[in-house]
Amino acid sequence: MFWNEEMETLRGKKLEDLQTKRLKWTLSQAEKIPFYQERLRAAGISNSDIQKRDDITRLPFTKKTDLREGYPFGFFAVPKRDIVRIHTTSGTTGKPTVVGYTRNDLATWAELIARNLTMVGLTADDTFQNAVNYGLFTGGLGFHYGAELMGMTVVPSATGNTRRQIEMIQDFGVNAIHCTPGYALHITEVAEEMGITLGSLRIGCFGAEAWSETMRHELETRLAIDAYDSYGMSEMYGPGVAFECTEKHGLHIWEDCYLPEIIDPATGETLGPGEKGELVITSLSKEAMPMIRYRTGDITMFIEDECPCGRGLRIARIMGRSDDMLVIRGINVFPSQIEHVLLGIAEVGDQFMVYIDRVHHLDEMTIDVEMNRSAFSGELGDLVGLQKQIQQKLQEALTLRTTVRLVEPGSLPRFEGKAKRVIDRRGDL
Repeated sequence: MFWNEEMETLRGKKLEDLQTKRLKWTLSQAEKIPFYQERLRAAGISNSDIQKRDDITRLPFTKKTDLREGYPFGFFAVPKRDIVRIHTTSGTTGKPTVVGYTRNDLATWAELIARNLTMVGLTADDTFQNAVNYGLFTGGLGFHYGAELMGMTVVPSATGNTRRQIEMIQDFGVNAIHCTPGYALHITEVAEEMGITLGSLRIGCFGAEAWSETMRHELETRLAIDAYDSYGMSEMYGPGVAFECTEKHGLHIWEDCYLPEIIDPATGETLGPGEKGELVITSLSKEAMPMIRYRTGDITMFIEDECPCGRGLRIARIMGRSDDMLVIRGINVFPSQIEHVLLGIAEVGDQFMVYIDRVHHLDEMTIDVEMNRSAFSGELGDLVGLQKQIQQKLQEALTLRTTVRLVEPGSLPRFEGKAKRVIDRRGDL
């Protein structure tokens, strides 16, 4: 069950030599980008200073806020005529992060997805239903082209219309599904209400939001499938950075394409196997948009013991975030985005609170918004119109539906220290 056995099992000196060679190539790509030119000059580092893989610790970090400030094309290392596709992620203050791909980038990305899907037992004989958002979200097209590369029959069902999703699984004999774990549970619940058993399904690939072993057990029991965890981010192509094998004990990270580190998020100090910290990734194969020591914000650790499947390094299931980013239905949301929208509406006051709940296995976000005193004294019809206006502006900014509740001035909590504006009530996933 290998797609590219040589690369998937590469170890020792051969792997280190390949990573060093590709690290130097990545650095040469990064040196074409003004941001990295400035950072490397300030650090007193050039390509010639990188002689071995461990020299990576001499390079500066890259943060998500750096990418935002480069909007739209400031992090492209190739001419725009070589960019064949653009994806975006949500931005922390209204501007998204723009990610570009060359033809070679798309081919590499598809191969990484093919590795993942082959690793869990899928072949060209299978039918694969891709029940995630297509559009600018990387999950849809990423998995689509990887599954097609394998020769699978791909059903690009996208999201929504759950009863129709269930019909397609039945009618097309779907063997594997890709979606968020929350949506998988929702499909399960609706199928049970319809009295339908999805007997052709045997594999589920789930990612883009946090989920636990408890949820895995529930999905596997109720759907009679094997459920696998997927990890990725748009800054590193999208999904495909790491994936579980059939052992279901950690996610294999593809070391020929990514050089991972675990650091103390407070000090930046490198941590060892078994030590929990922030995952930092350097791309080793990205042409259009190389990333040097990108701080993902995701908390995990390296798993030290050898995996029986024969593949290399694994990371543990993501344990949390080092920042205040929320993941709602697979979409990244920062409280600062919400604040940015609300501050642009004259009738709104300075205070808001965000509540995250899981309703029927799907994430729901409710925002209590304080009005200013002049708006609060207005007509009922004006308040309804304001509520709809806020919801619409938030949906445009977040690409996510929210529920807004208008509350009277002075009714929300005040904080002496750092404001805690988010209450996540999803509990044990």
